[in-house]
Amino acid sequence: MRTFLKVMTAMVVIGLAFWAYHENYRTQEALAKTERLQRDIGAARSRLAILNAEWAYLNRPDRLRDLAEINFDRLGLLPLSPDQFGRIDQVAYPPEPVLGIDNAVDVSSEESDR
Repeated sequence: MRTFLKVMTAMVVIGLAFWAYHENYRTQEALAKTERLQRDIGAARSRLAILNAEWAYLNRPDRLRDLAEINFDRLGLLPLSPDQFGRIDQVAYPPEPVLGIDNAVDVSSEESDR
């Protein structure tokens, strides 16, 4: 009986060692994946900052004004004037749809006369 208990204890210890070894490698893999994701997020944020700077540079009012003047013949753009704006009551909104109920069902709690 003692031999059996010693063998079972040894098997449990070997099983736990294998489990701990396996979990250690899974943890290492998860940490490496997290590092890669953090690095990718940092690179994406850096690219986004560059794109925002480029967008701000390209949308400078003086640059857009110059482009509008250069391409006036092709685009036919005119400066905005106050009479080009309207009032909110001049906007034609679509009518609200009418919801027709074809198969009405009586759901009252009173019993119907039959």
